Order: sequence, then C-alpha cells, then structure tokens
Amino acid sequence: MKLFIAGHQGMVGSALVRRFQSEPGVSLLLRNRHELDLLSQAAVETFYAAEKPDVAIIAAAKVGGIHANNTYPADFLFENLAIAANTIHAAFRHKVSRLLFLGSSCIYPKLAPQPMPEDSLLTSALEPTNEAYAIAKIAGLKLCQAYRRQHGVLFHSAMPTNLYGPGDNYHAQNSHVLPALIRRFDAAREAGQAEVVAWGTGRPMREFLHVDDLADACAFLLQLSNPPDWINVGTGTDVTIKELTECVAAVTGYKGRITWDATKPDGTPRKLMDVSRLTALGWRAKLGLREGIEKTYASFLAEKAAGRLRT
Repeated sequence: MKLFIAGHQGMVGSALVRRFQSEPGVSLLLRNRHELDLLSQAAVETFYAAEKPDVAIIAAAKVGGIHANNTYPADFLFENLAIAANTIHAAFRHKVSRLLFLGSSCIYPKLAPQPMPEDSLLTSALEPTNEAYAIAKIAGLKLCQAYRRQHGVLFHSAMPTNLYGPGDNYHAQNSHVLPALIRRFDAAREAGQAEVVAWGTGRPMREFLHVDDLADACAFLLQLSNPPDWINVGTGTDVTIKELTECVAAVTGYKGRITWDATKPDGTPRKLMDVSRLTALGWRAKLGLREGIEKTYASFLAEKAAGRLRT
C-alpha cells in the first residue's frame, strides 16, 4: 500500500510517520512543503498523477492558537480551504482508494452540548476567535462526505480534540495552552522564578489527547470497512486548567508558587468531545495525561538541546 501523508513534518504528521513506517506492506509517500506546494492545485494534481497513492491521510494544515487564529483569519481560511480542496479533489481524480481527512474539535458550535456529539455540527454559531479555521475544516469534512455520497469513494474524516506531543509548536504567542505551559514552566525553573502568574481562574475544563494516540486511532479507522463520515477522537475525559497547570509544573520540576490572575479571561467553560461512537467501534486512548506530559517534556528538552524546537 502506498500511503501519502500530507503534512508529515508537523506534529500530527510526524506521529503518523512513526505509526506507519514499520507497518508491513506500507510504503510511505512523503513530501515537504518545498517539494510539494499543497496550495497549488497544479502541483498537487501532478504529484497524485505521478505517484498514484493508494491511501491518503490529510494532516497538513495552517494551525495556531487563539491569538494567531484571531489575528490572521484570512490566512487560516484560505490556506486550509486550499489544502482541503486540492488534496481531496485530486485524490478523487486519480483514483485514490481511501482518504482520511483530519479536522479539529473547533468545528463544533461555541455552545454545543457537553460532551460534544458529532451531530451537533452546524447546529449553532461557531466560536468567533477560530471561526476561519473551523469553517475550512468543516468544508473539508463536507467535501469528503459529498464525494463519498456522489461517487461512492471511501473518503472520511476524524475530528481530534486538543492535541499535544513531540514536535509541538512552542511559540510564545501562537502556541496552544499545553506547550505554552511547558515552555513557561521550564523557563521559570531555569531562571529560579519564585512565582508564575497564570491567566484566569483555572476553572475551565479541557480535554487533551497525545498525538501518538491520534495516530493509532487513524490506523484503526483505516481498517474499518464502513467508517462514519466523520468521528470524534479524544479521551472522553477532561481536567481543569488549574489541574493541567499544576501537572506541568510538577513534571518540569518547577518548585515556586502559582498564582491566578482572575482579571484575565477564562474562555469557554468546558470543551469535551463525546467519543462514544469511537469507543463503541472498539478504540480507546492509551496514554494517560501525566504520562503523556512526561513524554512530551522529555521530547521538548531533546528538541531544545538539538536546536530543533519550534518557536
């Protein structure tokens, strides 16, 4: 099987490479952004025509935290729409037998029921700060669904919860909460800071999935003969931001005080995926949060020492 992993150098793509590189009978097709511009329809068409992949996993995306999404909505909407349209349409034209498109939990409405079920999609308004990214991911999901319905091709989607793991983005402004905490507490420990001030009350609850668990879920979904058009991938459990912060502090070895600035915004009170459909099919996440953070911090230190940290 020739497997094309789009976005193989990102955090998710790297995990997919780790998962499939030793799989018997699988030959990986990998191209970096200099070798294949996914924003170019012509380039993507040429690649599919020449390489003829049997299966494609679309993990490529322009991603970032709240600040980045809110600051560059046009970039997030255009680039993610282009990646989805080009990779999915070319896969259909060149007879790729199966395609798995990866989205995000942000496709669901801001006020979706908690936990968020798959059928809450498009039932009310999105969270404004990441609306552009969410719309692009919804379009990719719907494009897969439409090709499957109209042409009978096995194109389907997976919607992961908040991800973390090796190769994450540790940018000071544009990173997500968990890598931002790892970077911050690691720096505070090195500097001997007596106090770290965290934003908000610490009461909001969030769910986190290690990226290696996502890769395993993708392998599981690709083995299903009749997968759902889209399905949630997560742990089904969540923690408060306070619990998360204290866990990261402990793992990094920070011994100082953590205080909370309640004048800063908390954000959405809760964001948890309903993973009952995936659980019923027979898949569960394996890595607990503490173990996952320990593994991620070890990779953070290794990446930092080697000068490969994404910042």
